[in-house]
Amino acid sequence: MTAPARPLSPALLERFAAIVGSRHALTGAHDQEPYLIEPRGLYRGRTPMVLRPGSTAEVAAILKLADETRTPIVPQGGNTGLVGGQTPYETGGELVLSLGRLDRLRAIDPEDNTMTVEAGMTLAAAQAAAADIDRLFPLSLASEGTCQIGGNLATNAGGTAVLAYGNMRELTLGLEVVLASGEVWDGLRALHKDNTGYDLRDIFIGSEGTLGIITAAVLKLFPRPRGTAVIFAGLPELPALPHFLECARAVAGRDLTACEFIARVGLEFVLSHLPGARDPLAASHPWYVLAEISSMRSPDDARERAEALLATASAASIVSDAVLAASLAQAGELWRLREALSEVQKHEGGSIKHDVTVPVARVAEFIAEASAAVAALIPGCRPVPFGHLGDGNVHFNISQPVGADTAAFLARWDEASAVVHEIVARYAGSISGEHGIGRLKRRMLTAVKTPVELALMRKLKAALDPNGILNPGKVL
Repeated sequence: MTAPARPLSPALLERFAAIVGSRHALTGAHDQEPYLIEPRGLYRGRTPMVLRPGSTAEVAAILKLADETRTPIVPQGGNTGLVGGQTPYETGGELVLSLGRLDRLRAIDPEDNTMTVEAGMTLAAAQAAAADIDRLFPLSLASEGTCQIGGNLATNAGGTAVLAYGNMRELTLGLEVVLASGEVWDGLRALHKDNTGYDLRDIFIGSEGTLGIITAAVLKLFPRPRGTAVIFAGLPELPALPHFLECARAVAGRDLTACEFIARVGLEFVLSHLPGARDPLAASHPWYVLAEISSMRSPDDARERAEALLATASAASIVSDAVLAASLAQAGELWRLREALSEVQKHEGGSIKHDVTVPVARVAEFIAEASAAVAALIPGCRPVPFGHLGDGNVHFNISQPVGADTAAFLARWDEASAVVHEIVARYAGSISGEHGIGRLKRRMLTAVKTPVELALMRKLKAALDPNGILNPGKVL
């Protein structure tokens, strides 16, 4: 199933434009361009109009008219998603609804540790709002300057701090959602416990705009750490990864707030293509970890525990060499190496990407088996695994062989994915760790969901969106 190609009449388009005003109903090719291309260029859609509502009431009016006229709507946040869930189809029969103008901070409460924000607020702005009252909103992504809270919710984003704080589902108390009918569900409750019936909030988080459009949320805030210590360590072999995590948890406990891993090939890509990047260590190592320890007591406390971790890991031959950031600036430079990993791969040609999860204890085993399998399938290809060691989320990317034809390499995407996902299935893992299903993985869903699960999902979709106007052809 794809979105219908039924053309939308000029009269109908005028009715939609009247809701938001002509200034915010984009029809020109130049104005629409940023809304139509998926970040990796995998999908390029068409639309007769991009609507930019400025209030929940306008979103509700758009959906009411869309439901009455059977007009498909594609909700979009910051357009940073990597599975095509936010991109309209090429048929040109859908309207894009961009939430970027809904960017207000509605309320913030330092005593209750909550803030209520609109869906179009960028993640960086939400982080800054929390910092202004000496609180922490811990979600952190490489795209945080562009991605929006609504999109983070729609995809149940995770990021680098899941280990300590959880993903967006765990960071959210309440939602405001516009239903396909145009009705508004006001679930903006700042309650940490509410056991009254079905949890409607969790129906919409992670639904990728197929069940309703999130327009605002009550988010959890946390005390800001009084000190952080950032470690960049070289490991002698792949099996050392889980041993490092075990050691870090033993030393830091719940104050281990991030634990990322990087393959040497990934670091080499960063060093080659990221301006100003420098290798933190004197010698090269096959694997690296970037770990952060936070302390609610003091910077010295965080540093002391980081030093204890490195001493313990070095004595056990888990770590070959390491650097402990001496300043916030140096810590930022170390994090910059990790955050650039996705972006720099494009300079090495085509990249077949996978966002998978496996049990934490089996991350190293999975990487070894999957790397061998894709190397056998595509000789000369370069696996570039990296990701979140603490929660088992592996970004198992495959860069093309040096000098290979990019188009021919990318044409093997489905073939390579089948190999990787078969291994994921044997490890009882998931084909999507944090980016969702969208369009890219829709056909794969039947292989990883039982018939009962798929039937329940379809029933839920039919109940909440009976006319199929919300993001059709995505997820299901």
